[in-house]
Amino acid sequence: MNEWAVAALALLAGLVPCGVVCLRGSPVDRLVGLELAGTVDTLVLVLLAQAYDRSIYFDLALALALLSFAGGLVFARFLERWI
Repeated sequence: MNEWAVAALALLAGLVPCGVVCLRGSPVDRLVGLELAGTVDTLVLVLLAQAYDRSIYFDLALALALLSFAGGLVFARFLERWI
């Protein structure tokens, strides 16, 4: 296990607070937790791509970043009715 994989594991620990906020927060807080979890997941994939020297993980991280952003916009549009 190299330093890139250790950094990915450290970032994975940051998903726990995001999950708690997504489960117990207000709707806006849940959206923020979901967006932060998408960002952390993207960074973890980039670190794993560097750790295991797999270029497909970079592509997956890029796709996740784009879809996470688009999904956040859809949820924000949906939530604007109640805000």
